[in-house]
Amino acid sequence: MQISSRFSVAVHVLALLAGQKPAALLSSERMAGSVGTNPVVVRRILGQLKRAGLVEVRPASGGTFLRPAPAGVSLLDVYRAVEVVAEGKLFHVHGHPSPKCLVGRNIQGALEATLARAQAALEAELAGVTLAQVVASLDAAVAA
Repeated sequence: MQISSRFSVAVHVLALLAGQKPAALLSSERMAGSVGTNPVVVRRILGQLKRAGLVEVRPASGGTFLRPAPAGVSLLDVYRAVEVVAEGKLFHVHGHPSPKCLVGRNIQGALEATLARAQAALEAELAGVTLAQVVASLDAAVAA
């Protein structure tokens, strides 16, 4: 199983917005063309980003704009905005192990602390990277 692609699509969309000139119109159709998905998917993600205060959406083809400066948006902000997983629930231990089995009865307790540390490590890593850094990395790749 994989984590939803909403996170990477959201970062893609925000990177597009961060690189736009103020006068440029960037519709969901244009963003979807860059992402390689349906505009409806982009609009859903934009709705989540809007609720999180990361974008401003102007109806009737007014375009979409990044609200905070790219340096003020961490990847953790994006991860949380698009609800990739429920808060603190990156990992899920299978729901119905056999209580008659010694392993089944104890597996969740045996994994709980390790999985919590892994979740915290992921979130710390995402918190340490800003949208500005992603855009700078993209700019360097384009220049190369």
